[in-house]
Amino acid sequence: LFMIDNCADDWRIAMTWKRVGLILLEMAVCAVHPVPGEHYFIWTTKLSNHGGRVESTEVPVDVTLSLPMFLRLYLICRVMLLHSKLFTDASSRSIGALNRINFNTRFVLKTLMTICPGTVLLVFMLSLWIIASWTLRLCERYHDEDHANLLNTMWLTAITFLSVGYGDIVPNTYCGRGIAVTTGLM
Repeated sequence: LFMIDNCADDWRIAMTWKRVGLILLEMAVCAVHPVPGEHYFIWTTKLSNHGGRVESTEVPVDVTLSLPMFLRLYLICRVMLLHSKLFTDASSRSIGALNRINFNTRFVLKTLMTICPGTVLLVFMLSLWIIASWTLRLCERYHDEDHANLLNTMWLTAITFLSVGYGDIVPNTYCGRGIAVTTGLM
């Protein structure tokens, strides 16, 4: 977890309230998990694609729990940090320790942006595109058959991100509209 003792003999010296809070936050994020069994709730929405008619659909509870599970993506940053040459190289660590540099994910990302900015931005944007498309599909697929296809939600995300906005496919639920607005702000 976040527990690095920094060669302290007593663990109470290494554990601060900030570290305890971060450990508890990490445990809460990792505890979000779909409920076993099949549980449904009624989701009512106004279908913009179909003349504005109001429709109620039975949706699994897993939909509401799947979206917060994306907070676990912070683990990718941790893996990136732990496998970075800056973090594993003894000479870099020694020079960093002498200059009081904290080797964290932010430092590694800044270094990677300096070395290969195009690759980092490409990977970041493709990842956001795929995640936004999947979450949009998750929010919308029970209300509109157009959104059940991942390629259609990838199309909607791309035209929203590029500020084209053809309007051929639009989100119906507030969840989908929120993802579209977030995509537009990206």
